This record gives sequence, C-alpha cells and structure tokens, in this order.
Amino acid sequence: MWGFTGILGKLIHLDAFVIVWHRVLIAFVALGIGLVYLKKSFKINSKTNLWKVFGVGIIVALHWMTFYKSIQLSTASLGILCLSTTTIHVTWLEPLIMKRKFSWIEFSLGLLVIYGIYFVSSDFKADDFEALAYGLTSALCAALFSVFNARLAQDIPSSTITFYELLIGFIFMSVVLLFTGDLNEDLFTMTMSDFLWLVFLGILCTSFAFLATIEVVKRLGAFTVSLSINLEPVYTILLAIVILNENELLGSHFYIGSGIIVIVVIANALIKYQLSRYEAKKEKNNLTRD
Repeated sequence: MWGFTGILGKLIHLDAFVIVWHRVLIAFVALGIGLVYLKKSFKINSKTNLWKVFGVGIIVALHWMTFYKSIQLSTASLGILCLSTTTIHVTWLEPLIMKRKFSWIEFSLGLLVIYGIYFVSSDFKADDFEALAYGLTSALCAALFSVFNARLAQDIPSSTITFYELLIGFIFMSVVLLFTGDLNEDLFTMTMSDFLWLVFLGILCTSFAFLATIEVVKRLGAFTVSLSINLEPVYTILLAIVILNENELLGSHFYIGSGIIVIVVIANALIKYQLSRYEAKKEKNNLTRD
C-alpha cells in the first residue's frame, strides 16, 4: 500500500495540495468511524502531548504536500526514490529525540541506501531538480514524524495518534487552501475515477497503512521501519512501469540499485537480531553473577 501511494499521485488528475486535502479528510473520517465502532478512546492524557500531536500532524501534511508536488513535477519513480533518504535523517534524529546512542552501523547502512539510489536514479535530468528538492524535503518530514510518533506511541494509543494527526493535517490543509483562494466548491469537481482513487488512497493507503506503521515502529524502532520502507521504491517503480509506462529506469542500474537496497534491508535485520541476542546474553550473565 505504501508503494501504491506514489502511483496514485499520477492516476488522480488533481492538484497535489487538493489530493492531500481529500486524503486527510477521507482518512480521518474513516478512522473516526472505525474507532467508534471498536469503542476506542479518543482521549489524550495531557495538554503537552496534545500539542506534540498537533505539531506532528502539520509535519505529516507537509510531507504529503511536498511528496505529491515532487511526483507531479516529475515522475512517481523520482518522488518515491527521494523518500529513501529518510533513513539518513532518522539516524541523527533518533539520538536527539529518543535519546538513543548514535549508531554508526545504522548511519553506514543508510549511506548504502543512498548508494543504491545513485544507481536507480542515474537518469535524472536537469528539469528534475525542483522535483528533487520537494522530494528530499518530503523525506525529512517523513523522518521527523516517524521518530516523533515512536516517542508519542510510548504514552498514547497509536489509533488516537493517527486520528488526531489526520484531523490536524486536514485543518492545516484547509487553512493553506483558504489562503491560496482554493477552498471552494471546485474542490469537489472531479471525475468518478478520481473520486474512487481518492477513497482507496484515504482509507486503505492512509488510515490502515499509517496505523499499522505506528504499531510496527513501537516494536522495531523508527530506523528499522524506515529502512524496510526503502523497498517502497522497488514496488513503486515496478508498478509505474506496468501502470504508467515509466520504464526508462528499468535496466542494469535499476537492478544494481534495488539489489543494494534489498541487501541492506536484510543485513539490517540480521545485525539487529545478532545485537539483541548479544544484549540478552550479556544481561543474563550479569544477573547470574549478581
């Protein structure tokens, strides 16, 4: 589902900001109905956390705005490839926000991801630079909300975080469209195809996928999740080739780059597994000595 979001940026024939406005509207309404049905709490335990969720909601909206802008200026392949730089940002953000020790292993793996992107994206053209700037900004926002959500999920149910961030994203986008003069009835002028794709995007690719990601982040950490999501360019490019005929990136460079990314993801999982076993063994030995 993450891989399909970039494709929808091309399939939906609306402005990038309008797409995001509909996406967050549909997503928070759908999630709200689901939470009522499941009898989940909407309560946030403190005003401090409420303000934090408010801030992250704006970051989420900015992430999607810049992401779809990048795609519409260039291709779905370019927009999604930029998101692979998210891992680099996470390696320095987690020590600052989560108070984790800086990991040179994670940083090195993140650099290898960038090295993989170098091969996959070797066909960049001069007119793609603006799209690249939007895409890299989107990646920074993605890293920020991934790390902040990992911190918030320690105190607030993930479903509550998701609902309020989507609601705040909708309010923020409404204010943006109000100031640009685009908050009017023209927002609802679209084809049936665009409407159906927006529903798919809002419910399955947003509410469900976003909620599931927050749950996974709590168990694996922001870096591991972000690194795993770096397979998203592979999915998106393959879908773009079939659906959008964006086959200019498919060749030896594509296979080399995607291969590097897949190897890094597998290596990360193996390293994390071995480190967790080492820490568990070390703790067991300490308890035995005590």
